[in-house]
Amino acid sequence: MLKHFLTLTFSLLLAALHAAEPQLNVLLILSDDHSYPHVGCYGNKDILTPNLDKFAAEGMRFDRAYVTSPQCVPSRASLFTGRAPVDIGMSRFSSPLPRAIKTYPEALRAAGWFTGVAGRTYHMDGAVTASAPETQAVFEKHKLVTFPDRLDYVKSGSGSEAGLAQFREFLDLKPAEKPFFLQLCSNDPHRPLNTQGPVKHDPAKIKLPAHYPDTQLVREDFARYYDEIAHLDVFFGDVMAELEKRGLASNTIVAFMGDNGCSQFRGKGTLFEFGIHVPLLVRWPGKVKPGSATAELISGEDIAPTFLEAAGLPVSPEMTGKSFVKLLRGEPFEGRQFIFAERGAHGSNLPGNSADFDLGRVVVSKTHKLIYNALGELPYWPVDFAKDDLWKELVTMHEAGKLDARSENLYFAPKRPVFELYDLEKDPGELNNLAGTTEAASVERELKAAMQEWMILQRDYLPLPVPPLKGGKRSGK
Repeated sequence: MLKHFLTLTFSLLLAALHAAEPQLNVLLILSDDHSYPHVGCYGNKDILTPNLDKFAAEGMRFDRAYVTSPQCVPSRASLFTGRAPVDIGMSRFSSPLPRAIKTYPEALRAAGWFTGVAGRTYHMDGAVTASAPETQAVFEKHKLVTFPDRLDYVKSGSGSEAGLAQFREFLDLKPAEKPFFLQLCSNDPHRPLNTQGPVKHDPAKIKLPAHYPDTQLVREDFARYYDEIAHLDVFFGDVMAELEKRGLASNTIVAFMGDNGCSQFRGKGTLFEFGIHVPLLVRWPGKVKPGSATAELISGEDIAPTFLEAAGLPVSPEMTGKSFVKLLRGEPFEGRQFIFAERGAHGSNLPGNSADFDLGRVVVSKTHKLIYNALGELPYWPVDFAKDDLWKELVTMHEAGKLDARSENLYFAPKRPVFELYDLEKDPGELNNLAGTTEAASVERELKAAMQEWMILQRDYLPLPVPPLKGGKRSGK
């Protein structure tokens, strides 16, 4: 009897202590157009990011984090919902998130959290501001702008000063008794690359990626991209200092992530590594082992269920993302075998080239990647820098026959292959396409089958990568 009484008393005491614990704050900081190797903690010796490096030493570095699209709108839609863009009707760049599709901040808000978005635009209410009058009329008629109804605090502003001011205002407005959620978005390192940061990287000394053409203008542009990231690092440090100053750091899970890859060669708008492989760092005091790292595959879909589970809330069965809370806590974790991403329309222009409109899908395993270019007949065209001098110079060199053979093949081939298969362990620069080769036939079949299943389950509108049988033989290409 006494033993039962003591056990019951101990259980009640534990429950009381747990109930007395303050609820977890959640802060997601997003950089804009930022690929995975471009933070010092990833082994990049050229770039100076002391605040992000310090943060990584206090938490976990994710070496294989991927977004669901190389474009901001579809990618961020997955971050908010834990679902694939095509599944929620967000594969068109200028779409607003449907009101019926719920976000994880709404679940937090319903459970008592003070919630918000701040900094650079969050991209979920459609491209209304610069749209045609016909578009604006539709948005007004059908009340398609929804985020002011979904969250407690919804503001946007350009630049680090505006973002930091909004962060402080958000915390000032937060009721003392409530935990908070905030997605804080930075403009950096999005083009134009004109930020006056604290560091100037020397174009002559930086190491260019293997797939880059080596010209002075290319080097200068890449150095300015690094300068933007150094400026982002200062902003990040200011945010962390504000969190510490207010006594909130010890009870806040903070994640830093790129919204999609850099606006550079084979980056933003493409399904190559520079387009979808992003930095991800997470600090959770008392839960995440400082200085830890993981090579587990993580998708942008996984952020929503992870934050919900960390906050002690249930995960909606509609979410296809996979929580990695156990991984953060150092517990046994069964990770992903594959991640998937997609490419759709970009911006609001008519389809003049593959920068404005392209259709593609990709599946990534622990060792390989298969890209499906449904519009492979369209040649490569860069997103956001086709009008810049570095690209114009390359076009001139191409037309004059003065461009090196590798750059000619990568950037000026008249069309792209329908399928591209890369061994990411042996060929991290994605320069040797193995699709259609005997040596990689089994891997190609495996990845096509995985993509086939994913596209069917997502009710994808593209033709499937494995065509049907006709007369006992494969039809199509």
